[in-house]
Amino acid sequence: MNSVTRWNRKFYASTRGRIVGLLRRAALTVDQIARALHLTDNAVRAHLASLERDGLVEQDAPKRGSVGKPAHTYRVTDETNQLLSRAYVVVFARLLDVLAERMSHTELEALMQSVGKRLAEENPRTSGTRRERVDRAAALLEELGGATAVEEHDGVFRIRGFGCPLGAAVRGHPEVCASVETLLSEAVGAPVRECCEHGDRPQCCFEVAAH
Repeated sequence: MNSVTRWNRKFYASTRGRIVGLLRRAALTVDQIARALHLTDNAVRAHLASLERDGLVEQDAPKRGSVGKPAHTYRVTDETNQLLSRAYVVVFARLLDVLAERMSHTELEALMQSVGKRLAEENPRTSGTRRERVDRAAALLEELGGATAVEEHDGVFRIRGFGCPLGAAVRGHPEVCASVETLLSEAVGAPVRECCEHGDRPQCCFEVAAH
């Protein structure tokens, strides 16, 4: 069982997870959730407030009952469905397997560079000093799901990642790093060199001259 599956099962075993599980199937009111999970309305409201704050659920259009004021319903956000889905990782990894069978290493790397340029188009290059642009590039990597730190040594900035947001794909296809290398190069406005660790536990690493 992989870590994503373990996390999903642990989350769904919690009360908050059970609420999210219900709301993935249909938009429900506080009262409907309370009845389904044998909780008080106040307990449900407290959990929903926490889930809303974390961006996992949102209020939907009011649902009118037979008497009284219409009750608000809740549903999961699109981001929650993406977070809990394993399909993206699995499909992307299998897609790379197929592409690697049909393309050379050079062709696959060029394709990944094209992907990086498309990603860069969605994130306009920022102005500022080289350090400020490197910091913005590191922030872009964090937006992809990485955890990063920027170091400077001997005239070189190094964006070091703790883990890899694309690790499941990088293990079998290190060419994937070319997409991030290109994205960061476009963000910095200068050549960025990939120096990632490829193995069972990939670690991101990208270098750019300080001047």
